[in-house]
Amino acid sequence: MDDLYQRRLLPSTSMLIAFDSAARTGGFTSAAEELNLTQGAISRQVRALEDQLDVKLFRRANKKITLTDAGRTYAREIHLALKRIQTASLCVKTNPRAGLLNIAILPTFGTRWLMPRFPSFLEKNPEITVNFVTKLSQFDFGEEGLHAAIHFGLPDWPDAASTFLMQDELVPVASPQYLKRRQITEPRDLANEPLLHLTSRAQAWPDWLAASGVSASQGQGLLFEQFSTAAQAAAAGLGVALLPKFLIHNEIERGELCVIFDKSVPTRSAYYLMVPSESVDYAPAIAFRDWLQETIETESAG
Repeated sequence: MDDLYQRRLLPSTSMLIAFDSAARTGGFTSAAEELNLTQGAISRQVRALEDQLDVKLFRRANKKITLTDAGRTYAREIHLALKRIQTASLCVKTNPRAGLLNIAILPTFGTRWLMPRFPSFLEKNPEITVNFVTKLSQFDFGEEGLHAAIHFGLPDWPDAASTFLMQDELVPVASPQYLKRRQITEPRDLANEPLLHLTSRAQAWPDWLAASGVSASQGQGLLFEQFSTAAQAAAAGLGVALLPKFLIHNEIERGELCVIFDKSVPTRSAYYLMVPSESVDYAPAIAFRDWLQETIETESAG
């Protein structure tokens, strides 16, 4: 590939910024307002970009613009590339020796388990700048620009290496006040209780009851999308929840929730660290993986 052709494939930053803004805002005028430039300047930058690439990125009709199919694809990639440049520039400006680590976390795991322990990671790795993004389901690592993700489920993420972290050990819990009003002495007594379900673990209660020799629940139940809401509902006395014991340690310590039967049922799903194939040798991702494993092993041994 000759130098002239390579230069054609590397447009100027000003062209790319103008195109990105116009693509996101849907017009040259709105892009001009966003970038504090004139509408004409934006139009000229985009036209120059199209000429350099020899590709039409916008359709122009009746003083309106719409992205072409090629423009839509290009806009997505350029926006991601500009975000990466911006983040990398901020990182090197604030800490010239830093490594950058972009992590996707599950909201409950992040707030209840990871954040209270994370200062030790920063203490051991002060040169690493960490950005957190909340994700509830699988995503495309390449499109999101993330180096790792905490994942609950099976280690079946495409083009990513998995590291097992911990099992999802669910135990039935309720508030002390709720238990005072009920006669719950064995698992079959739960069959007539209102059970609090999580949408992400729809089979959890049936599996736990079956493993305890209980055929089915006859009680009225409630369904929750968020773990924290289910925990709050249980603490408020709305019923019995089946929750991961390691994530409700604080509620148990404060006496807001009581473990009714300290019996968990193994599930196929577990917590994993997922790292895309392009980041498996990336030093900050390796440091994060090693710290997670060390922290979990230390707490398990204790």
